[in-house]
Amino acid sequence: MKKLIEIAHSSKLSSALCTIVEVKGSAPRRIGAKMLVFENREIYGTIGGGSLEKKTIENSLSQIRKNQANLFTHDLLNHHNMCCGGIVKIFIEPIMKTNKIYIFGAGHTGKSLANIMIDLDFDVFVIDERKEYLDKMINKKINKLNLSYKEILPTLPFDQNTYISIMNFEHSHDRDILSYCIKKDFAYLGMIGSKRKISLTKKMFLDGGICTKEEIEKADMPMGIDIKAEGPEEIAISIASKIIELKNTK
Repeated sequence: MKKLIEIAHSSKLSSALCTIVEVKGSAPRRIGAKMLVFENREIYGTIGGGSLEKKTIENSLSQIRKNQANLFTHDLLNHHNMCCGGIVKIFIEPIMKTNKIYIFGAGHTGKSLANIMIDLDFDVFVIDERKEYLDKMINKKINKLNLSYKEILPTLPFDQNTYISIMNFEHSHDRDILSYCIKKDFAYLGMIGSKRKISLTKKMFLDGGICTKEEIEKADMPMGIDIKAEGPEEIAISIASKIIELKNTK
């Protein structure tokens, strides 16, 4: 079980875990047999082969699209013309990929946001070239990357489970990071800033042909839900709230 979950999380593809939870009569596999099905129809393991397995793959693809678990009952003789003739129940559960957040900037707000996101079971990566700021983060679960954004950006993986928070110490750095990330896959992309900073950034990006209007509107700027936040902790809470809202409605 643990190995299959690790395989699923290491893949860029969505997947579902299929487990035989009940068997009556004769069947090719016993209770507990498992199979991992990826969205490209590749499988790892088996729950018995034949038309039973083919149908289970189809059911898995459907549940991956729905992102819902479900229990399926198979009459092997009547449903699949399998001579063993038993009844098999298979539980199919989409495997949720781990959410990760890249926090560009280890200042006061970045530190507060990192601690909140750890408690929300995100894989947290804080990127900053200022080692003295990263050293102030004592939570061992935080991945601290003491590199410049120019060094780290080409090495980072981006997908639909990637959340990006931009809050560097230089506005020009923020814009560089935004221009790179806006073309990548992501679940959330946000940048901190005043109304003037955001307005200028949008104008620069559109006038310079860096991105389209549709792309720039996908970025949450200024970041977070408007709760009249004051101070790093409250701002971090407003950003985390926006991410939670998006995650739970995605």
